[in-house]
Amino acid sequence: MSETARSKRVLPDGCMDLLWGGGSLSVAGPDTRAFVAAGTAEPVRAMGVRLAPGVGPVVFGVPADELTDQRVALDALLPARRVAELAERVAAAGDTAAAGAALEVVAAGLLGRSAAPPAPWPGAAVAALDGGLGVAATARLLGWSERQFRRRSVAAFGYGPKTLGRVLRLQRAVRLAGEPAAEVAVRAGYADQAHMAREVRDLAGVPWTVLLAGFG
Repeated sequence: MSETARSKRVLPDGCMDLLWGGGSLSVAGPDTRAFVAAGTAEPVRAMGVRLAPGVGPVVFGVPADELTDQRVALDALLPARRVAELAERVAAAGDTAAAGAALEVVAAGLLGRSAAPPAPWPGAAVAALDGGLGVAATARLLGWSERQFRRRSVAAFGYGPKTLGRVLRLQRAVRLAGEPAAEVAVRAGYADQAHMAREVRDLAGVPWTVLLAGFG
């Protein structure tokens, strides 16, 4: 949650977000590449609740791949009157902290009203892939064929397990930021530093050194 006028590079992470800003609610779908949020001339109160991989489709009622690489108004997915009421609830909060808490309550309420709770398998799939298990081995762990795993992954995460694995590997590398690049590459699961460099540029849109400078 933030109040900022600066542009920000948001890396893909397999998640979906419920966003509030400018008095309205919107949804950020799962990204396949970094999304650069443009800055504004003046600080604007904007915040979001990040939903764990696989939870977004349950909250918003649509498969994740319908929102991949998109930002859409929440009232395009849910009844406009209901969304307006929820947005007013957040807007009525007195300060940023209160608005953030109100947005979390809204997200929890949307999840609680869903027809079914989130399935446990997305979390298991993310844990397996993030732990370095391959796509085929993860599918076997879940008791599915690779084709079934891909179909379910696209609906839950917005893309297939191979892309999800790449995204999670980038996140692992970022968590290791500060260590020598060659060591980051090995510990994050890349074949070598050159492989990491290619992947980072493809997913983040900038070289590794530029990406790290943005964290400063």
